Amino acid sequence: MARANRLPPIHALAAFESAARLGGFAQAAAELCITPSAVSHRIRQLESQLGESLFDRSPTGVRLSPAGRRYLGAVQEAFDKLGQLTRDAEPAVVRLRVGAPPTFARNLLIPRLPDFYRQCPDIEIEVAVEAPMHDKPERHDIDIRFGHGRFDERVTTRLFDDVTVALAAPGYAEERSLRGPGDLARAELLRSPLVPWRPWFAAAALDWPEPARGQSFTDLGILLEAAASGLGVAVCNRRIAGRWVDGGQLLTLFGLAVPASSTYHTLVQRDHAQRPEVAAFLEWLGATFA
Repeated sequence: MARANRLPPIHALAAFESAARLGGFAQAAAELCITPSAVSHRIRQLESQLGESLFDRSPTGVRLSPAGRRYLGAVQEAFDKLGQLTRDAEPAVVRLRVGAPPTFARNLLIPRLPDFYRQCPDIEIEVAVEAPMHDKPERHDIDIRFGHGRFDERVTTRLFDDVTVALAAPGYAEERSLRGPGDLARAELLRSPLVPWRPWFAAAALDWPEPARGQSFTDLGILLEAAASGLGVAVCNRRIAGRWVDGGQLLTLFGLAVPASSTYHTLVQRDHAQRPEVAAFLEWLGATFA
């Protein structure tokens, strides 16, 4: 085969490799999104430069010539090497495991993650949903927990302050004529160990004990769904209830909001906090939920 004095055009090599691999000019044209005549022209250009025919042409189609078979192996080897160089040059994806309660993950974190990926496209977030009342939850690179801020030995940062409000479905509030805090005496009070009623009662000047009866839920999202379904009145942090309130499924009752004693915090090992991906995510969380 004649030695070329210069490198053949890459588009001609691509047309030749595609036609040889797929068995015809029409198939190559479909793969490369060009016309069969353009494929033929590019291969003719390559054959002219090489000084040999790469295909035997007949009225029924084309097939590789002996020279074409030899040349195909060299072209495919070169393409493989170029592909490997490209793959090696691609930045490695850094994975960051984030543990979060289900309601926080679903309603606050996931809807905002596209903004993080726009800022840090090379960091891949793996969200692990953790039950909020689990005695010994699994640890991740970063954990988001709901509570007072006393969890374990890791560095703990409060994500945001919040307020506690009483919430009910509009139809339920109307049916029970809930006009003032005292009207809750004729309502079903939904309970959760995560958000007690007593602080809200005290702010409403109600000397009532913590409810000891009624439906109880260990997940705030399920608590809010129960209230939205008309099962009773819930007390919950306003920010986590935002989707239900903004969508009209729940009403904030009586215009009374009490500073929340529990809210969301980030937990991270001190020696992990300076890892670039950890630091970037913590900074983004802080700015997003400030």
